[in-house]
Amino acid sequence: MKFVDEASIRVLAGDGGNGCLSFRKEKYVEFGGPDGGNGGHGGSVIVQTDVNVNTLVDFRYERTRLARRGENGTRRNCTGAAGEDIVLKVPVGTTIIDEDTDEVLGDLVRADQTLVVVKGGVGGLGNTCFKSSTNRAPRKFTTGKEGEQRHLRLELKVLADVGLLGMPNAGKSTLIRAVSAAKPKVADYPFTTLVPNLGVVDVGRYRSFVMADIPGLIEGAADGAGLGVRFLKHLARTRLLLHIVDIAPWDASDPVEAVDAIAGELHLFSKTLAERERWLVLNKLDLMPEEEAEKRCQEIVDGLDWQGQVYRISAVNGLGTQELVYDVMNHLEELNLRMEEDEEFAQKERDAQMALEEEARLKMKELVERRKLQKQGLADDLDDDDFDDDDDHDVDVVVAPY
Repeated sequence: MKFVDEASIRVLAGDGGNGCLSFRKEKYVEFGGPDGGNGGHGGSVIVQTDVNVNTLVDFRYERTRLARRGENGTRRNCTGAAGEDIVLKVPVGTTIIDEDTDEVLGDLVRADQTLVVVKGGVGGLGNTCFKSSTNRAPRKFTTGKEGEQRHLRLELKVLADVGLLGMPNAGKSTLIRAVSAAKPKVADYPFTTLVPNLGVVDVGRYRSFVMADIPGLIEGAADGAGLGVRFLKHLARTRLLLHIVDIAPWDASDPVEAVDAIAGELHLFSKTLAERERWLVLNKLDLMPEEEAEKRCQEIVDGLDWQGQVYRISAVNGLGTQELVYDVMNHLEELNLRMEEDEEFAQKERDAQMALEEEARLKMKELVERRKLQKQGLADDLDDDDFDDDDDHDVDVVVAPY
């Protein structure tokens, strides 16, 4: 299955059926009067979330969806049949945007949530509706109204409580494999992860959270380099970021510089996202002797002048991962409790979420426009393939079962 997290489609609701002009014709009834029925309403287009759908790939190739029109009214006061609605199934976490006005029509974040994106036209009136004491034989009827039309942009952002970010090969996929049922591909080359992976981390009875692993970032990602920019938006709905750092990178690069580079990319992509709480997770302790690993970790913390939470783990053998996930669970529960008890804090969180969504949307739109200009030879080359229509990878979407 191809992972597609954006799609543009055209949706057209059905027109209403026309009203009928008819008079009752029956033997021995000289003046039967009007009996024209009304037209049926046109079908609407409805978007509905489905937990069994993980990608927008169905909308990548079939880009026009048309609902049926209502049938015309007939004699004997028969109303025409209404046009059948069509229901478009989308993943949970899909945002519906009017492409012509940039208006956000809805943000579907719950299972089986529905949104009527275009309404069918109202059916016309038959001449029976115009009968009165002064007009016993009306010859007036109305035609059905046209159904609504819209160009829509569908944007999928995965729903996760915790997001993992870091350089390629920092160990993000290994960590999510270690603490959840997700089994993303792990290999010793950069950009092994091509799509977001979700894993449900079980921390005891009735205690769990969803973790998202996105493709690794490199310097320049916010301007289109590498793969990560396409998936940075998937961190928009997370409440905590875990910054995974390889303390012994294969290319002997400086971990401090790597952390600073990614922090800079976050800030360029979205200031609100950069202000999200971020914990430092120093990974791959198993590659060094204990004393040397501890010394290296302290050098990184000192070099960053890091004031937040710091964890030292080895994802490949599970060292330190249990302490990490329990602390994450406790932190999320504390956030939930504070949201319930402190309305001012809850409103601040909602405002920040709206700002983050808008910043991410504007950044993605800016990059798409730059890509169009570059194709026309009006802008410098962008070192990415994120916005080409033909660059989708045939990869499975990995979503661990609940």
